[in-house]
Order: sequence, then structure tokens, then C-alpha cells
Amino acid sequence: GGRLEGGIDAVAVADGILSSYRSLWAALTDQESFSASESWRITERVHKLNALGFDIGEMSISTTGDGTRVAIRPKVVDAGHHQRRLLRLTGLDVEENQARRLLNDLDEFRARAARPGQDEDMVAHEWLTRIFEPVVTSIPFDLRAKLEPAEVFHQVLEHRWYMSQARGASVPLAEVVSSYIDDVLRHRRDEATVMGPPTETMSLPVIRLNDDDEDDDGSDEIDWRDLV
Repeated sequence: GGRLEGGIDAVAVADGILSSYRSLWAALTDQESFSASESWRITERVHKLNALGFDIGEMSISTTGDGTRVAIRPKVVDAGHHQRRLLRLTGLDVEENQARRLLNDLDEFRARAARPGQDEDMVAHEWLTRIFEPVVTSIPFDLRAKLEPAEVFHQVLEHRWYMSQARGASVPLAEVVSSYIDDVLRHRRDEATVMGPPTETMSLPVIRLNDDDEDDDGSDEIDWRDLV
């Protein structure tokens, strides 16, 4: 309509909108097939959806003769949804981003390990006792002050994803935890705030004048406020 300003190419803008729409539609609807040894690609797919502002509504994984097929149904959720859902299912009260990452792993565990028709609360309890708690308790006692448990688990999952990407195959969780402890966690400062020593009585220096500077009345005292 001739209403664009600044020499903007209307055709290029229209083409860009169409390309973005097609990319979004593919991210939301495409089903992927890959080898069973490349399960880390599920995390990659979920990360892409999260970056687009979507979360997992439902995930299903089926194994075929030539690989594994993954179907993910995205959905948009309201603020605080992940915190509330994780707290309801597991009793873990964590930050929203941590809750989303933990729930992604819980949903993946449910798609892989849950029996048909198994209640979501039972799956969450199984994930908590079989996955989350063993990872947290495997952290050496002297390192547990560095990060709180939910953040440790969150970082272990990220570490596993990076290791799997680099290797091109899924890495066992036990190996990931050992690598994370030795290569990442040991080099972090403690998360707890380092406070200074208790406030104690502070002595002020006694300032004296030279004999030449004494007042006529012989006083050698000076008001410290005059020196500030």
C-alpha cells in the first residue's frame, strides 16, 4: 500500500514472515526418528521449543525396527506453571526455570519408563527416587554447599546434553555425574554467602601535636572531626 518507510522491501518482509511461520510450524508438528543411542536429541528438540516460548504438553516415544520415533505435543502455559506442577508432583520447591528443566526430564522419563496407564503422581515418585535423589546424594559431602540440590541436578542434565552432543551418542548418567563433579563442581565457589567476621570494638588512633604546635594554654588535644 505504499505505507512502508525507510526503503523497506515489502516482498522481503512477506517472505521472511512466511519462512518464520513454516519454521515454527515444523518445530511444533514435526515428528523425529533417530537411533536409540541418540536419545540426547530429545533434549535438543525440547530446548528449541522452550526457546520459542512453548513447553511440553505430552511426549510419546515409540521404538521401531530402524530407530526410535518421538512425538511431542507443545503447549503454552501461564507464568509459574512449572513451579506449581513440580511442587505438586514431587514436593520440590524451586525456581521456575529449574522447575521447567526438571519437568522436561520427568516427562522424558515418563515417556520412556512408565507403564501404560500409570498415574502421573506414581511416575513422579519413581523419577524422584530413581533419578533425582541418587544424583543429589552422589555429590560428595564436602561439595554440597556449592549449589543447592535442584541446581545441581539442572546442571548435571545440561552437562549430559553437552557430553552427548560432543560424543554423538547418549552418555550414561553415572558417567555424566562423575564428569560433572570432577570437571565442573569442584571448581565452583560455595553458593553460600561469605560473611565477614563479627563487628568488634574499633580503636581510633590518638593524635598528638608537636610541642611547637601546642596552644598557648598548653593543651595538646585535637578534635578528630577537624581532620576529616
